[in-house]
Amino acid sequence: MKPKFYDTAVKQEKAVLIGVITPDETAEQAKEYLDELEFLVQTAGGVTVKTFTQKMLRPERSTFVGTGKLEEIRDYIRAEEIDIAVFDDGLSPSQLRNIENELQIKILDRNNLILDIFAARAQTSQARSQVELAQLQYLLPRLTRLWTHLERQKGGIGMRGPGESQIETDRRIILNKISLLKEKLKLIDRQNETQRKNRGQLIRVALVGYTNVGKSTIMNMISKSEVFAENKLFATLDTTVRKVVIENLPFLLSDTVGFIRKLPHSLVECFKSTLDEVREADILLHVVDVSHPNFEDQIKTVNETLKEIGAIDKPVITVFNKIDAYKPIPVTPSEPELKMTLDDFKHSWMAKNNSPAIFISALNKENIDEFRALVYERTKAIHTERYPYDNLLY
Repeated sequence: MKPKFYDTAVKQEKAVLIGVITPDETAEQAKEYLDELEFLVQTAGGVTVKTFTQKMLRPERSTFVGTGKLEEIRDYIRAEEIDIAVFDDGLSPSQLRNIENELQIKILDRNNLILDIFAARAQTSQARSQVELAQLQYLLPRLTRLWTHLERQKGGIGMRGPGESQIETDRRIILNKISLLKEKLKLIDRQNETQRKNRGQLIRVALVGYTNVGKSTIMNMISKSEVFAENKLFATLDTTVRKVVIENLPFLLSDTVGFIRKLPHSLVECFKSTLDEVREADILLHVVDVSHPNFEDQIKTVNETLKEIGAIDKPVITVFNKIDAYKPIPVTPSEPELKMTLDDFKHSWMAKNNSPAIFISALNKENIDEFRALVYERTKAIHTERYPYDNLLY
């Protein structure tokens, strides 16, 4: 008798992406959002098979897309044996229920997908509690659909099915859990505040930026520490603080969670205590992936998030990273591909519109000495002003 072999490898779930193109966004913008959603699916461990889009004035209230488009998606899902349908915007509980009834597979919206990635990446007790809190807040209004398999009887005295009572029980459990997590995060926040007070007379510098722009790589390079860095979205969730010394000046450098478009508001709220490092920093190093075709939109997203957490007025050094991968857009298709030099970058509109700005490649260690000199100069200016009689620098 031949031995049986079983494939125990975890198979990638096959996903389709679904987005609506509204009049206030171009087809190029919609494509970029869906490309980012595909990267999110890849980060979560799935593989995107097909993308569906529909031009509409606004998403359909009951099914997000039109009924004809939903039928087209359903037929494709059945033919190709798709595992997940991922929507590029948040879905209401009723939309989620209606779409699930039609497609009969797992449905995720952008918020749920980001929460899933955060849950997988969280390492510390604080990050895990923050993600769990956001997940429970997301789940609370969507409890009804989780109990559709239970018997549901008609209303009336003595006629309530077990589904109703189970939902109410679960709602109480979740509300109690949310309350406990909020208390736990308050305690952790007080501990972090005490730690920050004990850091003495050191200037604080924080790395901020869009997700996957190279903040952790810069952190590793400048502080010679081993912070996890990977070419995936949200590789870093837990704030890392390291003491850095440039010449004779020590300061604290912190690496924070990356920002992203359409970041769930519940996550911004839950991670506000983590982002205290940004709010209390003296200088922000805004890292930009200059090789990304839409880095200007990413800069705008980061600035909007900084405004939301109350850190928009701090001194900022714009760090244009990945200059080794930058490819200028040719004026004509026949024009040969150009390669910008460091001097070209310094005299470009990017430098003029984002002063002070520095252009580096953290991966290839390009222009790092000038980057260190600029950080030293700005940090020393604040240190000298704050502690004029400190003999640390002399």
